[in-house]
Amino acid sequence: MSGPAQTALVTGATSGIGKAITFALAGAGYQVIALGRSATTLEKMQATAGVQPLALDLTDREALATALEGEEIDVLVNNAGVIPPVTGFDQMDQSDIDTTLEVNLSAALATTRLILPGMMARRRGHVFFTGSTAGQAPFPNMAVYGASKAAISSFAAALRCDIAGSGVRVTEIVAGRVETNLYEKVLTDRARADMYAAFDAVQPDDVAKMLLSVLQMPAHVDVTRFDILPTAQFVGGGGFAQKED
Repeated sequence: MSGPAQTALVTGATSGIGKAITFALAGAGYQVIALGRSATTLEKMQATAGVQPLALDLTDREALATALEGEEIDVLVNNAGVIPPVTGFDQMDQSDIDTTLEVNLSAALATTRLILPGMMARRRGHVFFTGSTAGQAPFPNMAVYGASKAAISSFAAALRCDIAGSGVRVTEIVAGRVETNLYEKVLTDRARADMYAAFDAVQPDDVAKMLLSVLQMPAHVDVTRFDILPTAQFVGGGGFAQKED
C-alpha cells in the first residue's frame, strides 16, 4: 500500500476471524481500529504496531458514534457476530433471538450507516461484511443464525446497488466452517473437537489473506462476494466429506 497509511475499522476484533484480519491489515500498513468488548485482549493486541484498541459494546450506538467522531475510515470490516444455542427454533429463548439479530444484523447496519457517508464524500472506501454459508443454504438447528446471515447477504447486495458509481466497494465474505471459538459457549469441548476432527477447517488467517487480496484489486474492480470453505465442505445440505488419513 503506497501513500499515507489508511485507516481500517474491524468489529469483533478480539478473536477468530476479526483478530486475524486486524493483524493482517496492520501488517499491510493500515492503522487499524480494533473494536471489541474485551479490554484485556485489546490491550494485549495494542502491542502490535498499527493496532488502536477500542473497547465498547457495538450495540451502544451513541458510544460508537462518539468514539469514531472525526475518524476517516477507509476500510470497514463488519465482522462482529454471535451464534445462539444450536437448537430447534421452537426451543429458543426470545432473548437469544433478539441478541442474534441485534449483533449480527442491526449493529452491522448501524455501523455501516455511521461510516458510509464519509466514504461516499471522499469517493473511496471498502465495506466488508462477514457472512456465512448458513445464510446461503439451510442448516439444521441454526434457523435464526442463518436468517441473520441471509439478511446480511441481501443487504450487502442491495447496498451495492444503492451506492453504484460512488467509488465505494462492497464485499461479502461467505465463510464455511472456520476453526474459531465461535461455538465455545454453545457446544461442549467434546462436540467442538468432534466437529473439527473429520475435516480440515478453514483457519482465520486464510480469511484474512483473502481479504487483503480483495483490497489489492484495482479501484475499478469490486469483488462483490467471495466464498471460502474447507475443501471437504459442500454447501448444499451443509455436508462434509470425511477426511482421509
